[in-house]
Amino acid sequence: MIRIICIGKMKDKALHMLEEEYIKRLKAFARTEVIEVRDEPNDLAAREKEAALAKEKEGERALSQIRDGDFVILLDLHGAHWDSETFARKLGEWQMQSSSLVFVIAGSLGPSPALTARANVRWKLSDLTFTHLMTRVLVLEQIYRGFMILNGRKYHK
Repeated sequence: MIRIICIGKMKDKALHMLEEEYIKRLKAFARTEVIEVRDEPNDLAAREKEAALAKEKEGERALSQIRDGDFVILLDLHGAHWDSETFARKLGEWQMQSSSLVFVIAGSLGPSPALTARANVRWKLSDLTFTHLMTRVLVLEQIYRGFMILNGRKYHK
């Protein structure tokens, strides 16, 4: 089982269609679902205390979707950065550790300290900056690519 917990709603129809396509492709490897939790308004980012409170609230909502036995991979700018083959290997290792992998995409203000503390792994998708909506699709695509690599299928190259 793979779950992608996203803070914020998918608002782009084209990206939503891509998201659905990768979820469909992933059915060959694992049951996959995307869970959206409510985000806080972005206008709080300028004030440090309000931003910290917003991150805390978003983190609590995300944490409420995580079970004790879940293996949690947090998308984080300060996380480890891997190439596709290494990510595929990690994906296989994580699956051996838990039957439930949970990828968490925090809100635009970043992850709360509690969410960071709960993560088993912190993953930096790229040095580039992507919208949170685009990140959802990229994460699903990389998970699919990882399974294709693990299964020796031709999608990767």
